Formats: sequence, structure tokens, C-alpha cells
Amino acid sequence: MDPILAFAESRGGELRKVALETATAARQTADSGSGGEVHAMILGAPGIAARAEALARHGADLIVAVEHPELERYNPEVAAATVAERLRSTGYRAGFFAASAQGRDLAPRVAARLRVSLASDVTGFELEEDAAVVRHPAYTGKVIATLRLAAKPALLSLRPGAVTPSEHPRTVRTESIPPAIDPASARVTVSEVAQRGATKLDLGEASIIVSGGRGLRAPENFKLVEELAAAIGNAAVGATRAVTDDGWRPPTDQIGQTGRLVSPDLYIAVGISGAIQHLAGMRTAKTIVAINKDKDAPIFKVADYGIVGDLFEILPRLTAEVKKARGQQ
Repeated sequence: MDPILAFAESRGGELRKVALETATAARQTADSGSGGEVHAMILGAPGIAARAEALARHGADLIVAVEHPELERYNPEVAAATVAERLRSTGYRAGFFAASAQGRDLAPRVAARLRVSLASDVTGFELEEDAAVVRHPAYTGKVIATLRLAAKPALLSLRPGAVTPSEHPRTVRTESIPPAIDPASARVTVSEVAQRGATKLDLGEASIIVSGGRGLRAPENFKLVEELAAAIGNAAVGATRAVTDDGWRPPTDQIGQTGRLVSPDLYIAVGISGAIQHLAGMRTAKTIVAINKDKDAPIFKVADYGIVGDLFEILPRLTAEVKKARGQQ
């Protein structure tokens, strides 16, 4: 059976959570009937191949390591050429990417080089004998579209959080290959990576997100959201576009159609009315809790649990209860 390729995204020499998600997705697909091995490709500076163990635990049979001193940062031209050449030469049935910031740049470049279709922001998928069948939100999340990709390889980019990393330990092999083109000759290079503070959990990595909107009234009131996230312990803080446009939070915190697309296990929406643009970025969360004083707010139509009331009364009490449950002072 033809193998499946999972692109393992890294940053700063470390695997990102979405790398484990793509490896898990590829393993699940192979085990569900398509068969074949799972190959995980990782690009980076010398030493990046040492991350193979984590990929093997999540289902990779073979690690394809591309190491070069000038690949410490993501290089779009080198990555696209190298991944496309591997997909073309080895006869893969499918290629999995993450619909992260990096993946949304890389996957279309690879698809263009191979002249095949790409299904992006995928939340569900399976491989049939003659096609890949995928599902992804469309029309700002109001419908779920089903697509059939008949070309080979079928390229899919997965919405971060759509697949929960799970362990499928394998006896892994490692293959080292050179970049398809010399990084020094690339016309496009990444000179700087702007990211959230080192102490902040990335929205794409977080299983729990506490997000705030204009209902918080002022930027200083975001401390209520931050305190709840801190009490939970493994939660990231997000925001609506209105909040980031007003400068209350940095643009990297924005969740929505023009911001981050997330699918955490738990999404807590605080003072968010639920504009369709915001819902497009978070409605695929597995559990949604909404806190809003307006009982008719659109957010309640997608929420699994809703609390109608004054967030300035509810959040401190909720934070206190979380701390009590976790044995915090």
C-alpha cells in the first residue's frame, strides 16, 4: 500500500503540537483501512532529527529528516520544493499538513508545484479507494462542506485541534535527505518570527481557551480573563477582532475569520456576542461555554453551556471555584 506523508512542523528546534496532530491523523488514516506506512518529514537545523522519538510514539514508521544550518527558521521555498519532491518521487497516497500560519503558507505552495488540489482547514477526513473525502467549515462556519479529492497525492491541511494527538508507538527508522534546493539560493527568507510572549501558551497549542470580547468594557478588565486562564492552568487567552482592533490585546490573540482558527477541547467565551466572523474561528471547539448578560446573544446558539449574567460577578466566582477545585490558595 502507498505510504502517507505527515509534515511535522517545528519552531526553534522543537516540535509543535500540530506536528503530533498530523502524525496522529496520518496513522489513523492508515489504520482505518488504507494501509501503508506513515512517513513524517521534519525540516530544521542540524539536530532536528532527534525529535523523531515523539513522532514515532504518535504513529510514524519513518522519519524523513532534512537538516541544514540555514533551516533554523522556516524557509518557504526550500520547504515547498523539498516536500513536493518527496511527495512526487515516493508515490504517496496523501500528504497531511497543519492549517497553522506556517502550514497555510506551505501547503498551497506544495499543491501548486504538484498541480493537485488542496483541501484546507479540514476538520474531518477519510481515504477511500479512489479519493480522499474531507470535511471543512464553509461560509464562515455556517455549513460543513464535503469534498472529494481524486488526484494523487491528496493534500489536506488540518485545522489545529481538530485531531487529538494520541500515541500509536512504532519502531521507527530515520532517513536523512538534503534540501531539494540550496537554502542560500532561495529568493524568499524569513528574517524574523513575531510570536506571543514566551510565557504565553500558543492558541494553536492550547486545549483550553478563555476568550474575551467588548463586554469586558476596558482593556484593564482582561485581567479577569487572565486570572481564570491562570487558575485553570493550561489555558490560553484569546480575543475578538473588535478587541484587538481597539488595541486592548495584541493581534496574535485574535480568534475568528481573519484571525486564528482553533478547535480546543474547551472554549470559554466571556463578554462575546458571537458575530459570525468570530464564530468562524472557534465554533468547531469540542465544548463551548458562553458568559454574557444578553440572553439573546448569538453566541448562545452555538454554546453547549450558557451563563446569562454579569461577567464581573461571574468570573471572580468561577475563578475562585476553579482554584478551590484544583487545591489552589
